[in-house]
Amino acid sequence: MLKGFKDFLLRGNVVDLAVAVVIGTAFVAIVTAFTTGIINPILAVFGGDDEMGLGIQLIADKPATFIQIGPIITAAINFIIIAAVLYFVLVLPSIRAKKRFGSEEDEKLSDVEVLIQIRDLLADGQRETGGKHEF
Repeated sequence: MLKGFKDFLLRGNVVDLAVAVVIGTAFVAIVTAFTTGIINPILAVFGGDDEMGLGIQLIADKPATFIQIGPIITAAINFIIIAAVLYFVLVLPSIRAKKRFGSEEDEKLSDVEVLIQIRDLLADGQRETGGKHEF
């Protein structure tokens, strides 16, 4: 049981996942600092003179009815930046490395080709046993 657990941990997927989580967490902090320091002030330019920022006031005298659009735009920019960096820095090189160094897999067989191979294997098995089946 311990050997199976050790194999699971050292298989690579768990280690890769742990590294990805740590790197992702650190990168989120960088992107959040970027959007807080650069994007939010730019969005504040479009928000007008009030201190609430970019958004829509539903009822004039009730600040609780202010719909903030700035944080939504900031979150969308965060997502796009993180997704782009992860794709171009991690996913794309991984795909290229698998193509370059990965094992050559057989071409995918159609259902008919698989059935033909099964038929041939069964026929070979019957020839070896003389057509007799042991149950």
